Amino acid sequence: MPDITKKVRVRFAPSPTGGLHLGGVRTVLFNYLFARKHGGDFILRIEDTDQNRYVEGAEQYILDCLAWCGLNPDEGPKNGGPFAPYRQSERKANYRIYAEQLVRDGYAYYAFDTTEELDEQRQKTPNFRYGHENRSFMRNSLNLSAEETKELLDQGVPHVIRIKVPADETLHFVDMIRGDVSFDTNLVDDKVLLKADGMPTYHLAVVVDDYLMKISHAFRGEEWLPSAPVHILLWEYLGWKADMPEWVHLPLILKPDGNGKLSKRDGDRLGFPVYAMNWTDPKTGETTRGFREMGYLPEAFVNMLALLGWNDGTEQEIFSMDELIEKFSIERVSKAGAKFDFEKAKWFNHEYIKRSEVADIRDLVFNILKEKGIQISDNEYFEKVLSAVKERMIFLQDFWEQASFFFEQPATYDLNAVKPKWTEAKTEFFNELIKTYEAISGSEEWETVNLETVFKALAEEKGIKPGELMLPFRVMLVGGKFGPGVFDIAVLIGKDETIRRIQKALIAFTEE
Repeated sequence: MPDITKKVRVRFAPSPTGGLHLGGVRTVLFNYLFARKHGGDFILRIEDTDQNRYVEGAEQYILDCLAWCGLNPDEGPKNGGPFAPYRQSERKANYRIYAEQLVRDGYAYYAFDTTEELDEQRQKTPNFRYGHENRSFMRNSLNLSAEETKELLDQGVPHVIRIKVPADETLHFVDMIRGDVSFDTNLVDDKVLLKADGMPTYHLAVVVDDYLMKISHAFRGEEWLPSAPVHILLWEYLGWKADMPEWVHLPLILKPDGNGKLSKRDGDRLGFPVYAMNWTDPKTGETTRGFREMGYLPEAFVNMLALLGWNDGTEQEIFSMDELIEKFSIERVSKAGAKFDFEKAKWFNHEYIKRSEVADIRDLVFNILKEKGIQISDNEYFEKVLSAVKERMIFLQDFWEQASFFFEQPATYDLNAVKPKWTEAKTEFFNELIKTYEAISGSEEWETVNLETVFKALAEEKGIKPGELMLPFRVMLVGGKFGPGVFDIAVLIGKDETIRRIQKALIAFTEE
């Protein structure tokens, strides 16, 4: 069970380097659900200390993604908070203080090795790792005298600060998902804590900021497990072990075949997005497609992500946000990775669109049509059409494909579905149907049940099975074998348009 005797404070700490992977959004979601369930705070902290990888616009993109998902932070770079600033680049002075403290206490050291010297070591020693095995013959303050070290520092010689990982120890910590986890320190290298430019690495920054921001629970992907021993040592060496957050290493989101972590490349190869929203790389101009632009509803996206690695122990699959908050528990998060199933992801969106009120999605669909350059002048008609086709939509973008015939006559017909079985008797039927429909007066009578009754009565009179006439009638109105109920379509497009389409299609059906 989680320790909630202290105030729950969780954080999502992304690097602003590009698009937001759905695995990152799931980490946000689990943070958010845990915080809301326990009356805690959800913090967004931007980890932008690696200036070489920083990408302009990526931070705003992250904020936009969280806003679209409805997972807005209580504290962060945009809305501030009591532990500001929330960008690590703006907290630079903090990190050197603690790095120097570690050096003074004997838990870290200055390393003056040049890039060339390190490259030489890598060439000499396969799988070279800077650590207890070789630190004694490298150029660092463990081997230099205090005077030599001071002189190099005073001269401004470029250097880094590395943690001094002890040899022959076993480190333990308890993960809320995985239980007891242990590490052999002989397999852990002396990670750089402070880079030559004065910026911290992730290892130092995450520990210092989690402490200063009073983070109670640290949720992150299981790919960060190898970093845990360095972080545990830092919590201990800085004297903060009693304040160390509880660890939660989340299972990976896997490729559909289960072989490895899902990547952007997999999405490109298999034809589905892995980012929450479209991301355009400012350097290359390349745009990577996102779930939002594909026509995914944010509620469906969140629901789908919640069930990648978690379930409430029942067969329930559709959850509102309130239900997710109420039912979420770490105990129900799986240790095993969760395969991403795009067909299942489509199912979630289809279900949400089906269950949505027209008023809830009308503006989203309207905007999609606007982007396509399609003008809708009759809002009431538009809403009726949306109501008629929404159960057939998997994505919001499917509206035009499912409903274009409501706004314009079919440009082509699926003649292969009609002509092989077309007869003169069918031509006579539809000519007679035109006269029958023309005789219907008033909008009260131009309604689904009446149109169907008249249609079937005429078919019986002509001695033709109604089933043989329904498909041609549909193709006349929509151009193919799709769409909602054919008499519902006729009601919506109106009497005059229905008759015009029958007349126009009869020419195409009877041409040699």
